[in-house]
Amino acid sequence: MASITRDFEGQTVITTFEMSPGTAADLLEALQDAWEQVISKQPGFIAGALHMNDAQTRIASYSQWRDRRDYQAMLRTPEMRERNRHIHALAKSFEPVMYEVAATY
Repeated sequence: MASITRDFEGQTVITTFEMSPGTAADLLEALQDAWEQVISKQPGFIAGALHMNDAQTRIASYSQWRDRRDYQAMLRTPEMRERNRHIHALAKSFEPVMYEVAATY
């Protein structure tokens, strides 16, 4: 099991998806399929998780990668480009942001 540590030298990516409760189940299913079939199998992928809020209006994904370039290469694969078009159609918005671990508790 992966753990969050301050000395992690890879890339952390947190993506927030905003959607309506009516599309929440479809979006979660599309994301789970993308993670199971594509994302988790990409070079440099370390670990990830999906979280949905109680109101079913937001999904957050958390992933760790060996390197920023590995994450960017995954996004450029033809399969993820196609999947992201579908995901974008289900979400009101989504924003991936790259982070460095600043502190752990």
